[in-house]
Amino acid sequence: MLKKIVLATFTTLLSSNFIYAQSTAKIAPKREFRGVWVATVTNIDWPSRPGLTADQQKQEFIGLLEQHKKSGMNAIILQVRPAADAFYKKSREPWSQWLTGTQGVAPAGGYDPLEFAIKEAHSRGMELHAWFNPYRATMSSSSFVSPDHMTRKKPEWFFTYGGKKQFDPGLPEVREYIVQVILDVVKGYNVDGIHFDDYFYPYPLAGQRINDEGTFKKYGEAFDDIKDWRRNNVDVLIKQLDDSIHFYKKYVKFGISPFGIWKNQSDDQLGSDTHGLSNYHELYADSRKWIKEGWVDYINPQIYFSFTRRAAPFGTLVDWWSDNTYGRHLYIGQAAYLVNQKMEAAWRVPNQIPEQIRYLRKNNRVQGSIFFSSKSLSTVARGTQDSLRNDLYKYPALPPQMPWLDEVVPNQPQNLSAVAIPVGVQLKWEAPLKAEDGETASGYVVYRFEEGEKIDVLNAENILHISFEDFTFFLDTSIEKGKRYNYLVTALDRLKNESEASGPVGVEAK
Repeated sequence: MLKKIVLATFTTLLSSNFIYAQSTAKIAPKREFRGVWVATVTNIDWPSRPGLTADQQKQEFIGLLEQHKKSGMNAIILQVRPAADAFYKKSREPWSQWLTGTQGVAPAGGYDPLEFAIKEAHSRGMELHAWFNPYRATMSSSSFVSPDHMTRKKPEWFFTYGGKKQFDPGLPEVREYIVQVILDVVKGYNVDGIHFDDYFYPYPLAGQRINDEGTFKKYGEAFDDIKDWRRNNVDVLIKQLDDSIHFYKKYVKFGISPFGIWKNQSDDQLGSDTHGLSNYHELYADSRKWIKEGWVDYINPQIYFSFTRRAAPFGTLVDWWSDNTYGRHLYIGQAAYLVNQKMEAAWRVPNQIPEQIRYLRKNNRVQGSIFFSSKSLSTVARGTQDSLRNDLYKYPALPPQMPWLDEVVPNQPQNLSAVAIPVGVQLKWEAPLKAEDGETASGYVVYRFEEGEKIDVLNAENILHISFEDFTFFLDTSIEKGKRYNYLVTALDRLKNESEASGPVGVEAK
């Protein structure tokens, strides 16, 4: 279910034009997706419990962001629709019970959790991807649903499986409804991405059957096999979403985090050398097709296995996925929640995830990681978090570029100045002129060099500050009095293309 992490990709800047090329192995890659899932369903990660005040929720979320910023993360995958409900105001669905304590009850004071989360993430140089569960409608047969919940308004849209109500993916009106739900967020919020996890058709349960024969009879005339029809239903939604998201906002990324195995080699020679449950056969999710057809901007398989897991070794699956990316991004979902667990001895070895990250970084077709989940990195996986902070993610990184969405580089910031004041160095600049695509800047990168130090914007160690906001100032308080520093500033557009640098400007700290 909820799970995530992937890591490794870097892009090496060539020449003063900031042309980026993939590098196969760097200790501190300048470009690498470093994400963490923040699960809201049943209050797994945030908020800590339902019914907290808006201020309490805000303080918890800020604390969570600060924790992950210290660990080098640059993306938050926030679950905003866990069960046909909402963690945001501009929704056609009821407020989530895991937010206010009762489904349909709004938070006080006009507080919009998603709007707040986006602003706070961007100010810290972190993307915010809105994570949706497309088909899940309830978590149990005893779930309270408000009168405005779709299971009340359109009961014919659902089937029950394992005690949970789920939208029937075979109904065209269901697919259209889900697209509109997601477009509410695309059009109404400044999100960087739309994200699905691994829940499409339900995971198989003994003694349970999917009650969709009536829908198949009505809409499946083009298919001899109900299984092929089910897979097509999911395909149609994914294609429709890709088209719709990018029609409204070209720069919003669309990514999916499927279960780690597409098909086993024993079922299809194109599959991986594994022996487990598969997306294709058991979940009716043709995850390889989505990336092959270019319907997603990134694929994020949940490879929640150790290197020594016999049925599905981590390295085997990473290698297979890297051979099947078709030019899109590959972020690996990593299982922080399994660290130190008793289920397998390998997870009690402290360097399991650090070694996984090193393995990813040797493969230039892997662009990063997403970890499941947020809370794990401060509980069972504290040691992993220490490794990120002190070694693997010690220096900040920019998310990798997506040239198929936008390859126009912004113009450089203008009129950079640096002034020493008693509390630090005050940097100011002006926004760049519009680039060919009409963009100015949606963020900035500040670089700092000590006197005599080589000016090198390729090296992530020289990044002082990243912001995904259009603020044109920064106060550097981490200086030593009497030292001279040189500063450069670059502009970022929405897809994190980086301009040439403005500067350097030098100043002696007071």
